[in-house]
Amino acid sequence: MFREMRRFKQKATLEECIKILCEEKRGVLSLSGDDGYPYGIPLDFYYNKENNKIYFHGAKEGHKIDSIKRCDKCSFTLWDKGVKNEGEWFYRLTSVIVFGRIRLMEDSELAYDMCKNIGLKYNPSKEDIEQEMIHSYPHVQMLELSIEHISGKHIKEE
Repeated sequence: MFREMRRFKQKATLEECIKILCEEKRGVLSLSGDDGYPYGIPLDFYYNKENNKIYFHGAKEGHKIDSIKRCDKCSFTLWDKGVKNEGEWFYRLTSVIVFGRIRLMEDSELAYDMCKNIGLKYNPSKEDIEQEMIHSYPHVQMLELSIEHISGKHIKEE
């Protein structure tokens, strides 16, 4: 169902892809937007290794929500910071693309916990997150991406 990588010698392992999902902080969620135009949104996220799903938070209405309601298929792309070896002008990095289906989470304990995990990923102060959750969570729509396929690629930007 999903294509094999054309440049298979540059393929990243599943473990490398998971490491990037765990460590990196931002990526681009791509949906089928209005009138069939692609709609890519840079987002913060939380990857849950236990259930192999990715979680996002955002407003309860808007282009993103309308797009998800219309079509649940999506992709999520991210990349690591890369390294620049001494004497080289280019970076070596690894990109990851995830394909899957995304859904709006109903008001539940899991949605609350995943929203809190997103907060803790970016702000290590539990007290700050608790305060933010009290004020903001009622206005948040949580999204859950169920992963169907992951692919990663080593890139040399030269």
